[in-house]
Amino acid sequence: MQIVSFGDSLTEGAYGGSYFGALRRLRPDLDLVNRGVGGDTILNLLERLDEDVLQLQPDGVFVMIGGNDAISFSQPQVRSYYKNAKGVPGGVVSPADFSRTYRDLLERLQLAHILVWVGLPPVEANRVLVETVADYNVLARDAARAVGAPVLDLAAEFVPATIPERPLLDIGVILTIGQRQKSGWHDYGLARAAGGYTFTFDGLHLMPDAAERMGALIAGFLP
Repeated sequence: MQIVSFGDSLTEGAYGGSYFGALRRLRPDLDLVNRGVGGDTILNLLERLDEDVLQLQPDGVFVMIGGNDAISFSQPQVRSYYKNAKGVPGGVVSPADFSRTYRDLLERLQLAHILVWVGLPPVEANRVLVETVADYNVLARDAARAVGAPVLDLAAEFVPATIPERPLLDIGVILTIGQRQKSGWHDYGLARAAGGYTFTFDGLHLMPDAAERMGALIAGFLP
């Protein structure tokens, strides 16, 4: 059974821990394909659906998206990134845009007779973002329900009950990610401790141990 993992940097796994790597080890019975792209929103997923998913004619797709959409809406200082680097109009994916596009994507998969499973992503960068992601996850759950797709709430599994006061994200966060990736940086433990995070090292990207746990949860969720 071929299953495509379709999402953003959490799925790509190139920065921080990789749930996909853990999933592949735990489910050798599945033909797993990684189609995660860092920084992607639901708009980007829909744009590359044909090339990255439908052309493969997989049996199923595990979709996990929403973190960047929520960032674009709730953290205005990073909108230039989504506008210029990701082609998002105005740099913002509104809740209405997210809901409509998510439904379009799932309906296209359904019309192609491809099974769908939906993951709800976790973040812990700041309270505003956590609350916004929670709202977007509700919209994702509603879209999944409309096509009868099972939902795995990973936010409920990872996000701590209390989020310390932290500033909104700014463009410096995006620049730091790029610089770290180019330099091969991997001081995840030090960054997690410095930021007071739990399952991430920057509020967004997974620690290796959290990625292993997430992979195990997804492995048990998929058929």
